Amino acid sequence: MSVALAPRRFAVAPGVRFSGGRALAILSVLGLCMVAALLASAVLGEYPLGLRRVLLEPLSVDATVFWRLRVPRAVLGAVVGAALGASGSALQGLLKNPLADPFILGVSGGAALGATLALAVGLTAFAGPSLFAFVGSLAAMGLVLAVGRTRRSPYAALLTGVIFNAFASAAITGIKTLISPDRVGEILYWLAGSLGYESPRTLAGAAILQVACVGVLWRQSGRLNLLSLGDEDASSLGVPVDRTRVVVLVATSLSVAGAVALSGLVGFVGLIVPHLLRLLVGPDQRLLVPASALGGAAFLVLSDLLTRLLFPVFHAELPVGVVTAVLGGPLFLYLLQRAEART
Repeated sequence: MSVALAPRRFAVAPGVRFSGGRALAILSVLGLCMVAALLASAVLGEYPLGLRRVLLEPLSVDATVFWRLRVPRAVLGAVVGAALGASGSALQGLLKNPLADPFILGVSGGAALGATLALAVGLTAFAGPSLFAFVGSLAAMGLVLAVGRTRRSPYAALLTGVIFNAFASAAITGIKTLISPDRVGEILYWLAGSLGYESPRTLAGAAILQVACVGVLWRQSGRLNLLSLGDEDASSLGVPVDRTRVVVLVATSLSVAGAVALSGLVGFVGLIVPHLLRLLVGPDQRLLVPASALGGAAFLVLSDLLTRLLFPVFHAELPVGVVTAVLGGPLFLYLLQRAEART
């Protein structure tokens, strides 16, 4: 798809009415899909569970696996998927570019570098890599936003993010050449993206953070629609352009930071889900942001389920980031080819 065509495709005229009934129907369907994905992920796997034993025999092995392992992992997948989906939708709308990805902000590079340093020097004995990944992502976010605020341009911030990601990638490569092979394996597995078994307190904190961030993005969605018309037109319609961009960039950065800290680098969720839903429901961010959150949650939960279902085939559990890339890559190329054929 030509980037030059993106602003016209993304533009939402101010006079377009928002159909609450249609939006409710779409979000209800996506919500049901997410619930079905959560239930499937909690019940299915290498060791199938019986719902009767789970509900009627609370001390059984099935109940223990269901409540202590499967449910927390499925919830984590939903939280991370919702964060990446909503952030991807907001960034694509802000930049008027369907190829924008949540990891473009440099937050992923900061998280990856923080986790890599922690794993390399053995700091994870005191705290998991998630803490250091989150600290690294916040440091990268501060750098990117500071540069963008100094230059008063979101594109300067995004370019800084791209450059920082390249620097972080080079630094990680250097670290991997200097440490022992066993620690290299840990780093590679984390960088590939995977879902673990977090405590209820961690899941609650992550959920609160993502609800707040996605809520901010949803609140700004009407202004994102107007920004697609151009800065001058949006400003004439009463949109505080600079402030809106800063708010969206901060919200997406915090959302991605929280997601990456818990799952590593899970690619394609924030790229393919908003792109696909835009083709199905249209470019209106008031609907697209929450739809992408629900769709991203369902997609990542089902991808994680697939990693467990494939365990007998590979005799190992694939990182979920590998599955999302295998599923999302060909689908995205197909969508791009289809869109290009229409132009």
